Amino acid sequence: MTIDRATVGFRSERGPVLLSLMLAMGLIAMDATILATAVPSVVRDLGSYQQFPWLFSVYLLAQAVSVPIYSKLADTVGRKPIVLIGIALFLLGSILCGLAWSMPSLILFRLLQGLGAGAVGPMVATIVGDIYTLSERAVVQGYIASVWALSSVVGPALGGVFAQFDAWRLIFFINIPLCLIAAWMLLRHFHEQIEKRRHRIDYAGAVLLTIGLTAIIVGVLEGGNAWAWQSVPSLACFVGGAIALVAFALVERRAAEPIIDLRLISGRLILTTTLASLAIGALLTGITSFAPAYLQGAIAVPPLLAGLAVAALTLGWPLSAANAGRLYLRHGFRFTALLGASIATLGAIGLALIGPYPNAYSLAAVAFVIGFGLGWTAAPTLIVAQASVGWGERGAVTGMNTFARSAGSAVGVAVFGAISNAVMASGGGSGDPATVVRASTWVFIAAAVTAALVLVAVFAMPKDRAGDHG
Repeated sequence: MTIDRATVGFRSERGPVLLSLMLAMGLIAMDATILATAVPSVVRDLGSYQQFPWLFSVYLLAQAVSVPIYSKLADTVGRKPIVLIGIALFLLGSILCGLAWSMPSLILFRLLQGLGAGAVGPMVATIVGDIYTLSERAVVQGYIASVWALSSVVGPALGGVFAQFDAWRLIFFINIPLCLIAAWMLLRHFHEQIEKRRHRIDYAGAVLLTIGLTAIIVGVLEGGNAWAWQSVPSLACFVGGAIALVAFALVERRAAEPIIDLRLISGRLILTTTLASLAIGALLTGITSFAPAYLQGAIAVPPLLAGLAVAALTLGWPLSAANAGRLYLRHGFRFTALLGASIATLGAIGLALIGPYPNAYSLAAVAFVIGFGLGWTAAPTLIVAQASVGWGERGAVTGMNTFARSAGSAVGVAVFGAISNAVMASGGGSGDPATVVRASTWVFIAAAVTAALVLVAVFAMPKDRAGDHG
């Protein structure tokens, strides 16, 4: 199928809206890469090495649990109010993070940032699904992917520069102009037609989901750190979290409008794409959150170079994502995602193999391969899920996909952090390069297992029906 790029470009009627969405996505894309480079500087000023996984976990947890609520509200009041609320929360959280006086305060303000990101990410994807046809999204995806390409260079580079000059607080202040411009553009150019429908928000489900995920993440991160794994606090976290999640599932079955419609995942397509997104989120955190500290702690790589090495992952992603549309329109969504998951798995295995031999250039090479593979995987799995439902459920499906990636990231960074902390505790501590290498290698092995889970989930996707990608 031939697409007239003039009808979906920036000079078209929808062009200013697309640019607004790209700016909004830039908020999330920048924050995904800019902080990891400066972790050693932040930890040195505000807290211990064992605490740094919380900077990612609390952000991702807040994002994960808020996504379903925002998505349901978006199907009620429209996408525009929700994305603007998200930008406002992200802006406030960024300012407060830049002013943080201790590690607990920074962790708290990262939570606020996460609540904002929980609205921005899925709303951008949902609005794209609303205003562009399935075929047009093949072209638009390339534009959206360019945001990640720019962030892959600007984010880690800025983070590394700020960290190198002991000015890590600017990492958060850099979000201020981006937030203001994105909000202004959306207010001026995006006008939507809302399909009126009354909704009931499932607050009980939201509370149980938050309690369950929080308890499990606290148990994973603090077990073996603040208390022993077999202690009463650990048992309370895991058992309490499991009970809350079981209760959540029971509540969702009876809720008039569940916060996460578990009936959606009864279908094979939504189930497999959701599982793939869950594992993709965990895989990303296993690399972007730990690789910069690995290079800096093991061989004293400067923050800027460590950031650029990890940026290779987010550089490879948009290069393939920009062309994924052509491939899935011709060969199908499952074929495209399966190709990408295979490439990402090979790259993750390579990362585990080079773990004992720290080198910025070899890490950059395998990170690029992983990102290149994920670029073929993430977009097709989301778009085919969106295409399987109508307007009234598109926000919920997009929200479920985004929730899965955020939840996978939150739990993944907690698990990877627990692995790292366990090895650190048995070794010479965070200041010993050999211990850092061992801890990071085990994290990378866990990331390779996670990549294999992405491959399994994509392999289980149903084959495309005729017309799904025509």
